[in-house]
Amino acid sequence: QPCTYPCQCPQQPLQCPAGTSHVLDACGCCKVCARQLGELCSLQKPCDHHKGLYCDFSKIHRGSGICLAHEGATCDLLGKIYHNGESFQPTCKLQCICMDGAIGCIPLCSDDLRLPSPECPNPRRVKLRNKCCEEWVCEEGSEENRFETAMAVFREDPAHKPELNDLQENCLVQTTEWSACSKSCGMGISARVTNDNPQCRLEKETRLCMVRPCDFPREKTKKGKKCVRTPKPRQSLRFEFSGCTSTRSYRPKFCGSCTDGRCCTPYVTSTAEVEFRCPEGDFFQRKMMFIKVCSCHYDCPRDNDIFLATYHRRMIGDHV
Repeated sequence: QPCTYPCQCPQQPLQCPAGTSHVLDACGCCKVCARQLGELCSLQKPCDHHKGLYCDFSKIHRGSGICLAHEGATCDLLGKIYHNGESFQPTCKLQCICMDGAIGCIPLCSDDLRLPSPECPNPRRVKLRNKCCEEWVCEEGSEENRFETAMAVFREDPAHKPELNDLQENCLVQTTEWSACSKSCGMGISARVTNDNPQCRLEKETRLCMVRPCDFPREKTKKGKKCVRTPKPRQSLRFEFSGCTSTRSYRPKFCGSCTDGRCCTPYVTSTAEVEFRCPEGDFFQRKMMFIKVCSCHYDCPRDNDIFLATYHRRMIGDHV
């Protein structure tokens, strides 16, 4: 169909299945749900190029094609082979994709944690019949137990008792340290749990992290030194995440290496918001770790799976 300007896009927000990208149509006007491997496609219904898919018009006529994947390695999961670009669900809790031999997954169930509160003193997560994901239920208790439980979360002010409609003011903030970065080089993810929100609910929070670039040169060892620092880049750099680039450039500190077999990882960090711009013109912000101090230690990370981090060493973050 010919393009018409000015653009007229639907007012309601775009609702796409989990793991499906939002991409611009051929007119560059409206965001649409990207077509997946094996689905019909057209100029107005493009394929998910973030997953290496393209629209092949050679097999179907009248302006339609079929989404195919560029050549790439297949994936083997528990003896089952998946093609490059193929999406699949190994369980009802995960949506996965094969990308050139690597498997990446996103959870379909929320992994949030719930802290006791006056209106829900005894939260419990239960498996419901005919439902894949567990859900929170609140067990009723006596009025005395309700306030005893709530006091573990809320400050006790002698002037007045906590009011149910003023949760954040009386919330006793509890925050864990940031977990280690999921990748030893390149862009990864770090996580922590905090209840610093208007609902005073304990929830998982994530930030981007980069211990060191994968192709960054390292300095030579100085005499008497066991920890080799990685210098600041001479020129400022822009971070890249999911095909998008930071709108401003940075000169971050990175961790180097240790000469005695130990690992060099971040020890003291801070967090700042970084704005990214995508090729389609979208902007979004993500929290990102910035390294202040690195340290050598023997608690070395193991090889990380693409979506299941096995390394649990903590970092001192910016929550104090």
